[in-house]
Formats: sequence, structure tokens, C-alpha cells
Amino acid sequence: MLKVAVGHSEDVDSKDAIIDCLEQCNQCLQGLIPQAGVLYSAIEFDHKLILEEVIKMYPDIELIGCTTDGEMSSRLGCIEDSVTLILFYSDTIQMKAGLGINLSQSPEDAAQVAIKEAKSKLNHEPSFCITLAESMTVGGVAIIKALQKELGIMFPLFGGLAADQWVMKKTYQFYKNQVLTDAVLVLLFSGDILFSSGVASGWSPIGHKKLVTRAINNIVYEVDGEPILDFYNRYVGGNYSRVPTEYPLAVFPEKSEKFYIRSPYTFNEKDKSITFFGDVPENVVVQLVSSSIENMSIASETALREAIEGYKGTTPEAALVFTCSARKAILGMNVDKEYLYLQKNMPEGFPICGFYTYGEIAPLENNKESRFHNGTIAVVLVGEK
Repeated sequence: MLKVAVGHSEDVDSKDAIIDCLEQCNQCLQGLIPQAGVLYSAIEFDHKLILEEVIKMYPDIELIGCTTDGEMSSRLGCIEDSVTLILFYSDTIQMKAGLGINLSQSPEDAAQVAIKEAKSKLNHEPSFCITLAESMTVGGVAIIKALQKELGIMFPLFGGLAADQWVMKKTYQFYKNQVLTDAVLVLLFSGDILFSSGVASGWSPIGHKKLVTRAINNIVYEVDGEPILDFYNRYVGGNYSRVPTEYPLAVFPEKSEKFYIRSPYTFNEKDKSITFFGDVPENVVVQLVSSSIENMSIASETALREAIEGYKGTTPEAALVFTCSARKAILGMNVDKEYLYLQKNMPEGFPICGFYTYGEIAPLENNKESRFHNGTIAVVLVGEK
């Protein structure tokens, strides 16, 4: 048996908000004691108080979470300045959490500690991992590589990077009753668990494909030997007062027509480089992309449909959603459409929980290696065998 409960509150008082969430979850669980949970919160809440209330009710819960740029659930849809909690109970599935600190000093060491802790509490090998991590101190690609070093390059990783509602100063990660920064969290699932995922962005390639001929980590200097800022200037028009965030890059992995997104963050007028919200390797093919509000909204339905097609069971028990804060900014007043496209394709009351991230973690396709994404929505379906 797998039972999933979701609570969501927009009460401005931290204690009232989490009590509201817990009451909603308890009504659904009907006396069952959850083994694990994930909590998402806006940046301004009293996070220590919130976590202590959860631990007070469920002392042994394997709890992870983080701050966000917005919260999403089947209770309230997409909103800001709220707290949402998803709880898991099962008598056939194990769910165990781990914590790695000082992520920026050594992503490899932090990932090793987190995975070792979580694995030590499992009776069998894990099937997949939910991971949440700091976004201000280390890049998402480095985090994924560190986790893959411990779990294997093809091990399914899903999750997102913590956010702070575009203040871009400090995010928080939650582990049981601890409020942390510069941390990576994992929740490993083992046993009779089924899962599948779907990823979509709503971005469509425009113009010609180019080869990245000079790049270091997340800074791109040249494409096809041309300064990348000149390349952007030719295609989308010069405006050196800001970076053209509405035109990210599609990055095509080797021998693939599927792409992941890299959103531009800032530029350097002197060396004509552009810094992106994620690493861009040298010698990969890239292409400019554009989108519309409708195409971006429909992407959630596309991701869900892909996840449903890949699900091997009959009916999943819940959907976990990781969607980009940049999508929320572009959608603006239409942000609810992203959730509504999910809701209309699932049964009434189907548990959905997620958050707006500073970067998403998921495979481009089921049974492929997980990657770091920008401007993308990832949907993960979970259920019991």
C-alpha cells in the first residue's frame, strides 16, 4: 500500500500555516503514520518553527524540503507566499533521507555523505532519488555529477534547486528539524515503487544550429568562432542594457534531437561572453529558442503525458512537479494555466505537489541519464507495484 497526502496553506502566520497543512494531510491519511515527507515554503516564513511542528507530530519522519519561488499543489494550485507539504505512507516501500553540508566546498563529499546516510537506513538498493539543493553557492551540473558518482550515471534523479523569490541572495534547505544553507538533500525510494517522468519546456528552436567553440563551465564565449554576444545581437537585436532572457539556448546532447535549456543570466561587454544558469560544454550543438505563453503553459500537459506513457503500472498515486521560476516570470498572470493543464488530465483530488525552482533535475527521457535544466517543467509520477 502507498498512500500520499498533500497539505497547502497560504496563512501568513507560520504556525497556523503548518498546522493547516498537517490537518489536511491527517484527514487524508486517516490515522496512518507517514514515513517520509517533502516541505516547500516561501522565503519569509519561520522555517524552524514549521519544521518543529512537523517533527512534533511525526518524530521519526524522513523530512526534506527547501525554500521556493512559488508553490504548487492539488489543494491550492500555483501560488506564492505559502507552505505546502506532501507526506508518504507505505508498508511495502522504504523512503530514507540524507543530508550533505558544505556543498560549495566539495560537492563530491557532500553528495557522498548524503547518499551514504540515506542508503544506510535502507534494507534494499534504492530505485530513484528526489534531491533538493542549494542554488547560490554551486552549479546544478556539479551537484548532479556528484550524486551520479555515488549512485551511477544512469540512476534516476529528480528534483530542483532551492529559490528565494528572485532576491538571489540566500536560499534555505530543510532536513528534519534543521534549517540549512549550502546543503544537498536526498530522499531515496526502495521496494515496491513504480515511477516515471516527463520533461517539457514549450521552447521551440529558431534560426540555425551552432557549435559551442569556447566555453568554461556556465560562461560561453564563442559559437562557431563568433563571440556569443555578437551572435545574439545579430539574431535578436542589440540591447546591452540587459541580457535577452526571452531567448535561451537549446543544448543538444551528442546524437540526440532532444535538447535541454540554458537560460542566459548576465553578459560581459568587454569579452562578449554570456553567463548562463547552468554549464554549457564545449563542442555541443546549440540553437536559440523562443516560446509563447500558450506553448509554455501546454508544456506541463506534454510533460505529464510523457510521464503517463512511461508509467508501467495501472494508476499512480501522486505527481511531483519541479518547474522553473523563469517560466513563472514569463507566464505572469497566466501561471495558473501550468497547473490547470496538469489537473485536467488527472482524476479529481489526485495528489500533486511541487515548487518553482532555480533549476530542475530530471532525465530528458525515461531510462536516460538525469540532467540539469533551465526553463523547464518536470513531472514525476509515483505509485506502487
